Amino acid sequence: MLKSAKSRAEQLFTVTQKKDQQALREKEKAEQERADHVASLRALRLAKEAADKDAAEKVDAAKAAAKNDKPSRSPQGQRRQS
Repeated sequence: MLKSAKSRAEQLFTVTQKKDQQALREKEKAEQERADHVASLRALRLAKEAADKDAAEKVDAAKAAAKNDKPSRSPQGQRRQS
């Protein structure tokens, strides 16, 4: 038995729609994976920036503490006592 042209066209249309839907799902999945990857990279960058900022603050605090521990070299500290 031969299928009618309309029936064959409907089958081809259905197959084409399924392929299109599959391609769309794959594209959306790839976009989501890319977005997840970018988000993880951003989180890593922000964490590194925060760690670098903390380290810089600790270095600055250590320098300030070391500066305050040094004896003063001002002339008033070296006055002669008579």
